[in-house]
Amino acid sequence: MMMRRLSAAASALLMVLAAPLAAQDAPPSVRVAGGELRGAVADGIAAFKGVPYAAAPVGPLRWRAPQPPSPWTGGRDAAAFRADCLHEPDPGDAAPSAAPLSEDCLHLNVWRPAAPGLLPVLVWIHGGGYMQGGSSPAIYDGSTLAREGLVVVSLNYRLGRLGFFSHPALVHAEEGETGNFALMDQLAALRWVRDNIAAFGGDPAQVTVMGESAGGDAVAHLMTSPRGAGLFGRAVVLSGGGRGPLLGGLPLGAGPDTRSALGVGRVFAEAHGITGDGPDALAALRALPAAMINASVNIPGQRANQRLPESFAKGPILDGAIVVGTPGQVLHAGGARVPLLIGTTGADISLKPLPDADPLSIFGLDRAQAQAAYAAAGAADGMPPAIGADFTMHEPARFAAREVTRAGLPAWLYRFDYVAAFERANTPGAPHATELPYLFGTLAARYPDAVSPQDQAASTLFRQAIARFARSGDPNGPGLPAWPRHDLAHEGIMLFGREGGAQFSPDPWRGRLDAVARAQPSLLPVSAVP
Repeated sequence: MMMRRLSAAASALLMVLAAPLAAQDAPPSVRVAGGELRGAVADGIAAFKGVPYAAAPVGPLRWRAPQPPSPWTGGRDAAAFRADCLHEPDPGDAAPSAAPLSEDCLHLNVWRPAAPGLLPVLVWIHGGGYMQGGSSPAIYDGSTLAREGLVVVSLNYRLGRLGFFSHPALVHAEEGETGNFALMDQLAALRWVRDNIAAFGGDPAQVTVMGESAGGDAVAHLMTSPRGAGLFGRAVVLSGGGRGPLLGGLPLGAGPDTRSALGVGRVFAEAHGITGDGPDALAALRALPAAMINASVNIPGQRANQRLPESFAKGPILDGAIVVGTPGQVLHAGGARVPLLIGTTGADISLKPLPDADPLSIFGLDRAQAQAAYAAAGAADGMPPAIGADFTMHEPARFAAREVTRAGLPAWLYRFDYVAAFERANTPGAPHATELPYLFGTLAARYPDAVSPQDQAASTLFRQAIARFARSGDPNGPGLPAWPRHDLAHEGIMLFGREGGAQFSPDPWRGRLDAVARAQPSLLPVSAVP
């Protein structure tokens, strides 16, 4: 009898001890505006994936501002990614989608510590030239960033002609704003975060929006758009320019043919036998297969120096409502509203066409001084890509940091040039987008079986600085190298070194960037933008 009592007591004790472990493994549940979500938990991080932040933009909702999602009954499974937005995949993409592709794609994902308090929020906007990409690639997994004490959100947005498109039939239908549907999606996702993130333990008063490449360009547009005001309090731009748009920039309706977004839309419609500006034309456009709409819109063609179709607006459209000027124009006019952390990679991308015979001629009368500056910076060899990247990325990032500083807000400038140990012998500098697996702590997904302790240390250093900025509005913290705010007098930069470590110092490229700044076109006032 005594043995049976002891056995029963032991069993009860084991059940009590096991209860917390079972609770940790139980699917986490939250309730948002649409209904209940059931996520998944692994290694102390809860994830909720494929959460609809807007209705499917299909049928009559194609080329409409995002509409609220329909509510659901019962628990919605949020343990796996839903579709990424439709695009033509790039076989060489370092961040391929891990989900199907569909026009029904306006979903977001949330990662958080399994037992959070009230935590700051970091919202990620992926790159891909506004033509490719999604939130499902393995290198964008938010688990490691969430372990830095953040609630991490990633989102999909419409791409290609589904994301940037206008046509007179859309205007005449009077269904609302037209053109910048990708930016409308991003704004809708940020409003969803504002209204729902507290259910996940996120603080809606502490939201940082972060993007890379086209995603960084999108962040620059959001932080200079009247519609972005109040939706986030900090911004991180990784290789996203900072002056003009990386892509796009057409006015909505000023000019015929391919000199306006409306003209570009008409060219596309007529190429498919659709004429007129009335309801029949709009119905015919919405009846086109989505894959046909985005056909030939892809980054590989651009990388091969093939022109993108003239029937594609290519990116943000100057509509006077969401986009009231280029990021540079708005910042130069004193339009900065939030602290900014901005930077580039050491061997970043060039989107600047240069004269083939004499690239230095782009500097005009400043040619000799520019040549000397590039030689002094060690860029005498391989000068054209260095000049192009300076015009596209490095100088615009410095410009944005300057203008935010002039507006009285803090800004921090960096250059990431770390190269993985196994690639270092053949890679002179960090190419475009190579910082991302270091930022997300997903090196094993990018470089299976080739990650060194030095690579991991570089990842920890970069990630913790960005996470610290998202948590507190300042990238400085215990164990991190001192990173002063941008200073107009000294213009230092945080250099994440090619072989590891980070150091704040005067910019060794200042001479060449000064030459590029002098050669940049003058900024028109925002009021002069069509």
